[in-house]
Amino acid sequence: MIRRLYDWTMRLAGNRHATPALFAVSFAESSIFPIPPDVMLVPMVLARRERAWWFAFVCTLGSVLGGMLGYAIGYFLFESLGQFLIALYGHADNAARAQAWFQHYGGWIVAAKGLTPFPFKVITIMSGLAHLDPLTFLAASMVSRAPRFFLVAALLRAYGDPIRNFIEKRLTLVFLAFLAAILGGFVLVEVLL
Repeated sequence: MIRRLYDWTMRLAGNRHATPALFAVSFAESSIFPIPPDVMLVPMVLARRERAWWFAFVCTLGSVLGGMLGYAIGYFLFESLGQFLIALYGHADNAARAQAWFQHYGGWIVAAKGLTPFPFKVITIMSGLAHLDPLTFLAASMVSRAPRFFLVAALLRAYGDPIRNFIEKRLTLVFLAFLAAILGGFVLVEVLL
């Protein structure tokens, strides 16, 4: 099953709809969607390494714009949608404490957590709830998200064939490690919020 999913994703990477799909996943992941855009970025760069910078830019743009939606959810719709999304991750009881942290250290939190596999949607919603200055939020999002995606693209562009061979030979192991990183992000949310 994992092999079929990998092969399908590699075929999608060459499809004319791949770039809009990458943008959509990056946008949605920053506000509501639980899966990070890396699941599309990695195979797309591996399939078309000459377009690595373009894919990283699309990922960054989608993530930052989606982050603005997450911010708006926290700012304007926390009582309805935002609270539901935070509760979905099991952190509704900790929102007040997190809000206080964001009011004092919001820009730094966004900048630091945006570089990690930590679920960015939690950061964006909490930034809006704390009424973090929108320009600070936007700047911190760009400062953290761009290096995150461009670093992935740079490594894959430079070492694409060995990385692709490693992934294809150890697909199940890579999939499980990626799944562990995602789950680790959720555990971090549980511990920190």
